Formats: sequence, structure tokens, C-alpha cells
Amino acid sequence: MATHASGRLTIATDEPAYEPWFKDDDPANGKGFESAVAYAVARQLGYGKDKVVWQTVPFNKAFAPGEKTFDFDINQVSVSAERKKAVDFSSGYYDVRQAVVALKGTKASKATSIAGLKGLKLGAQVGTTSLDYIEDVVKPAQEAAAFAKNDQAKSALKNRQVDAIVVDLPTAFYITGAEVTNATIVGQFENQGGTPEQFGLVLDKGSALTSCVTGAVDALRKDGTLAKIEKQWLSDAVDAPVLK
Repeated sequence: MATHASGRLTIATDEPAYEPWFKDDDPANGKGFESAVAYAVARQLGYGKDKVVWQTVPFNKAFAPGEKTFDFDINQVSVSAERKKAVDFSSGYYDVRQAVVALKGTKASKATSIAGLKGLKLGAQVGTTSLDYIEDVVKPAQEAAAFAKNDQAKSALKNRQVDAIVVDLPTAFYITGAEVTNATIVGQFENQGGTPEQFGLVLDKGSALTSCVTGAVDALRKDGTLAKIEKQWLSDAVDAPVLK
């Protein structure tokens, strides 16, 4: 295959690499949902673990216009028509919902509907679907706080600089279970539109690898591998109240 480095498959993600998507901030160890998916795709393409090279690329840079230095990026990037103008995507490897996290005992933690969120100060990582949901679905009275990284959003929540943050559901379970243990999942949003939001692998616009990588993802979904990896690493991300 015409990969970025001959005989190697170069895979990119951001740093730090968060759980439950990666484990111990080490994408190369094969642990965590996205690390496991990346190696499964690599195997499907004919590259063993010893032929995979990891590269650090900031979240927003992964799908910005311009030539890429990787074969594909895996970093919880939601497929969207707007992003497709600048990059290629594989078919989706994970169907995702967005969730709201707030500190226990606060007004935000007691919200049971989207209307109950409108008067709150909400925050999310810049460039994410999480931020889009705040602006397009909640439409709060106060402007949303946009953070460069989820770590900054979590710190703002801890310090009560925001009332609640929006993240994808598996990350919400990890935050409340291991990182901000005095926080709770307020609820999750329904998917907007007819098709579910999906994370996709990001490739250079017009990449010769796009069809091959999509074929690999489709094969892993069809033979149950994706479901098996999801059950292993994202089993906590199950039920949370739906905010309507």
C-alpha cells in the first residue's frame, strides 16, 4: 500500500491519550478502545503491531485542511459534512452520544431536560461535536466556554467556573468514575437527525487508502470484532437518562 512511510502504517492521535479510548497515555500498547481498534484495522490491512508507527497530532489539526503526515488519525473525531470538505473519513467505527456532566448536588446536576440546561454556564472542548450540541441543541442563554482540551474543561468544572461540561458518553462515565468522583452524569442527548453520530478514522483528502481503510472497518463491524472491542473497553457506557 502507498503508506506515508514505506512498509509502515502511521497512525496519529492526540496527547495526552485519554481513557477509556487509550490506557496509560500509551497508544502503542493496544489497550483502550481506540488503540485496540487501530491495531485491528492495521491487521485487516496486513500490518502487524511491529509495523505500526504512532504519531502525535492535536485534535483540531487532524481534520484541518492541508496535507497529512499520517495514514489515518483515530481520536474520537465525529464524521460531519463540514469536516469532509477538508479530509476523508472511513466508515464509522463507533456510534456515539453526547452527555452532560455536573458536580453532585448542584442545580445543574438536577436538570432533567434540555430546558433545564438553558440557564447554565456550559463548557466543552473546542472543535468538537460536544460544543456543537451546546450551541445548536441546548442554545443556552450564556455563551458556552470553549476549551483547548478536555483536561481544561474538567478543571473548570472542578473549580466551578462552569456549571456543567458536555463530552461523549464513554468519556463521561470515565470522568465521573475515576477523575472527578464528586461529579455525576446528568443525562445524554438523543442523536440529531436520522443517522447516528459516528466516530470515523481521518485520512488525507483524496487519500488512496480511504477505500481500503473503510473496507477494513466495515469487515471488523461485520465479523463482530468492533462489538467485541467495544464490550471490552466501553462496557460502562450504557444507560444514562435521555435529555429531551
